Amino acid sequence: MTTPVPPGTPGKPLPLPAPPTGSLPAVALPTDPTDPTAPASGPYPTGPTAAPPLGRRLAAELVGTALLAAVVVGSGHQADALTSDAGLRFLANVGASAAALAVLITLFGPVSGGHLNPLITAGAWWTGRGTPAGLPLREAVGYAAAQTLGAVAGTGLADAMFGHPVFRLSAVPRGSGALWLAEAVATGTLLLVVTGATAAGRGRLVPALVGLWVVTACWATSSGGFANPAVTLGRAFTDGWTGIAPGSVPGFVLAQCAGAAAGLGLAALLFDGRERADPDVRPGPSDKR
Repeated sequence: MTTPVPPGTPGKPLPLPAPPTGSLPAVALPTDPTDPTAPASGPYPTGPTAAPPLGRRLAAELVGTALLAAVVVGSGHQADALTSDAGLRFLANVGASAAALAVLITLFGPVSGGHLNPLITAGAWWTGRGTPAGLPLREAVGYAAAQTLGAVAGTGLADAMFGHPVFRLSAVPRGSGALWLAEAVATGTLLLVVTGATAAGRGRLVPALVGLWVVTACWATSSGGFANPAVTLGRAFTDGWTGIAPGSVPGFVLAQCAGAAAGLGLAALLFDGRERADPDVRPGPSDKR
């Protein structure tokens, strides 16, 4: 995002306010109220600073997360029907899920922030706390509830589309220390990517970065990179190989929460807002226009 230049000071960017002590700069503090890239309620670019009504934002989070869960589960069913090769099935599932994330974040970003994940919402609330543009706690709770309901509904929709029993509990166990560690790493890095990119003024890249990280995490972690408590719970209600047994859900969610906290801590340590606040910092090659 380009910082406005006041009259009479050509080439001299206008400094932004210093971030609150102990936290990242608010992810939704615009320098220009007409800036179309300024986020309204989260880490993703969401359009003008006046946020849409809460009901519309909750609906966007519900529908977006439902579509995400439907793609994750549905692509697994499709791959299972097309090939018996486990590697090809996994490749198809991962590719469809990552592409869906990039599309859905871009689509719903202008409405709700395109979080689609309770931990992304928690990160938006935490980094924006105490600022006028921050996401209030009660709205963050509403986001999480809408996302969870959407994930369960999307899982049922995917099963129905492929003729599978709807809302049948999964029998796929996923419980071990190695898997929990993998979930912590996948989720922590996701929060680091989203929060760090936003703090560094690269919010426009977040949809693509999230999609790329999902591909990486799915292949590089033993857990498959669920990294989303709402979709993890939703996947407990499918009989496909993308599911997770209900008894394995608490361990996954706790590991995801721990990883998210670590990711936010790393983002606060590594990205403290000086890239945007200090007018004397020279842009790197990726910032040149």
